[in-house]
Amino acid sequence: MISGRYFLKPFIALIKIMILMKLGGSIITDKEKPLTANRNSIRKIASSLKNVKEPIAIIHGGGSFGHYWSVKYDMHTKPQRYSVKGVSVVKNSMVELNKIVLESFLESGLKPYCLPPSDFMIGDKPLINKVKEIPKIAKTGLTPISYGDAMWFGKNKFYILSGDRIMGILCKLLRPRLAIFITNVDGVYSDMKEKRLLREITKEKPITSEVAMDVTGGMSRKIKEAFSISKGGTDVFFVNGNIPKRITDAINDKGFEGTIFRG
Repeated sequence: MISGRYFLKPFIALIKIMILMKLGGSIITDKEKPLTANRNSIRKIASSLKNVKEPIAIIHGGGSFGHYWSVKYDMHTKPQRYSVKGVSVVKNSMVELNKIVLESFLESGLKPYCLPPSDFMIGDKPLINKVKEIPKIAKTGLTPISYGDAMWFGKNKFYILSGDRIMGILCKLLRPRLAIFITNVDGVYSDMKEKRLLREITKEKPITSEVAMDVTGGMSRKIKEAFSISKGGTDVFFVNGNIPKRITDAINDKGFEGTIFRG
């Protein structure tokens, strides 16, 4: 749990100057095939971002890499004394996936900048001065790319820091113009079977019915973070990454298709 004292002084000078995106593991890997990246999907998404003129920072999930191994070794978000071999395997798999993402972005004409979460987190708390550097890096033309990871907590304990949680932490501190969760579905459904899409969620129009969750509970975590981010004043978009144009449409406010949590 992130202590509230870390959020007492938002960076006013950084507000609304960048976009934060989360590439879900479901869109950048094949979750049905362990340790299989969806390179084609990653490249298409990267190519769609080439003409975005605003600074962007990206976080990606683990999919069939880190998530696959964390399940195998029974590792969770709660700090515990997990198998040290499991910690090693999970962390190494995330480095492998991150390398694939970095290479795909570079091949697509972008300038990715690897940003491991240990660069801006200590234990389960953000290093504010390090977080403050992220928009500055993005403004140079580089694209900072971080990822969910197995993290050292202290006292021989480790924990899984998810990419969704990183989105929540960074959004609360940096107050980006937009936060975008890129998944393999159109948005948040109130009824998965009938594909009933919730297009807009606000304080006046909250989720009143049980929303469909994926098997891992991944959508549940995203929704939780989206609510928190939107309460801080940032609009949060859920976009289908299989149609990359929807990402740029959300950025440019051009007929967005998906679900939006209004800030």
